[in-house]
Amino acid sequence: MTTGAVIPATSTAPTTRQVWTRTRGIVLAVVLLLAGAVAIAVIRSDNRHGDLDPRSADRYGSRAVAELLADRGVSTRVVTTLAEARAATGHDTTLLVAIPDLLTPHQQSQLRASTAGSGGRTILVAAGGSSVERLAPGVTADPATSLKSTLDPHCGLAEARRAGSADTGGIRYTTTHLDADSCYPSQRLATLIRVPTATGGGDTVVLGAPDILLNDRLDEQGNASLALQLLGSRPHLVWYLPSLSDSSATGTGEQKSLFDLLPSGWLWGTLQLFIAAALAAFWRARRLGPLVPEKLPVAIRASETVEGRARLYRKANARDRAAAALRSTARTRLAPLVGVPVSQAHAPEALLPALSTQLHGDGQTLHSLLFGPPPGDDAALIALTDQLDALEREVRRP
Repeated sequence: MTTGAVIPATSTAPTTRQVWTRTRGIVLAVVLLLAGAVAIAVIRSDNRHGDLDPRSADRYGSRAVAELLADRGVSTRVVTTLAEARAATGHDTTLLVAIPDLLTPHQQSQLRASTAGSGGRTILVAAGGSSVERLAPGVTADPATSLKSTLDPHCGLAEARRAGSADTGGIRYTTTHLDADSCYPSQRLATLIRVPTATGGGDTVVLGAPDILLNDRLDEQGNASLALQLLGSRPHLVWYLPSLSDSSATGTGEQKSLFDLLPSGWLWGTLQLFIAAALAAFWRARRLGPLVPEKLPVAIRASETVEGRARLYRKANARDRAAAALRSTARTRLAPLVGVPVSQAHAPEALLPALSTQLHGDGQTLHSLLFGPPPGDDAALIALTDQLDALEREVRRP
């Protein structure tokens, strides 16, 4: 009888080569992902450095318009905090808010309270739906943006009529103010709106796109004319670049979590990666039908199968299953030798009397050996194997 429960001492720990073979795909994917992230960061930092910054000479900066304003006697001052922006408002000042959507609702409300009665001009560049409603009450952003970049004024605003066509196409707006100037329409919705204040002689200009302020677009169409007229109506220009590090972002009643500080692109990217991982898992786990048995390409020795199963039993500490397998095999082999059908080999009432008659042994001992409880330790399991081998040899003895 083959002693399938003899537990070999062969190590089952994977080798370094096996670990590398199993994990190299994951490592390669992580390396490619990190390399792509670094490449995107480098490209973005190179191309978008100083976006809408009047001190930047990059293509997306606004230093050119600031230099032209200086030639006309308009001073430009850059501020990065809400406190500085609020303190700078006045009847002789134009306040340009470069990225209004970076401001929290609390900051937007405070800024609006400072500009409403200042008598100066406030320019909002590409303000989204939530920010424009707080900074310019009565103006609403349309979800669909303009399909064209270059548009004609089609309004009575003097600055727009003198500038002519300009690259204002971007976010489109509507307003409930009857005295507002709605210019550069795209499909009947304006991309530039000027709303005068009720008192003080000030106004708010909402601009749908920043293109007329960028260095590489300033010399196209009427962009320079429109930008200089809008920004140069007062002797002082305060250029507000909102910063996430501004302490007023966590003002009264406004607690920002880590997810609030993350750019929306990272959240969307994480969601896309999660969906891709779920689809990959579904693809790898799907089954097109029942499993089909396939012949092995090479013959495997019985001893290797026994050793492999023994290692699995040992790893799972499954002495009960090992003992059950040994006893079941022994009963199957012994039954034909004593004239018992194989179908009744596992019935004690059929097998034990036949064995007792041939061996003239103790039936209780045979019952414990062939149908007893599982061994308590490895030594008992090995002893059980030896006893079953001895029993089979005795039955086969002529």
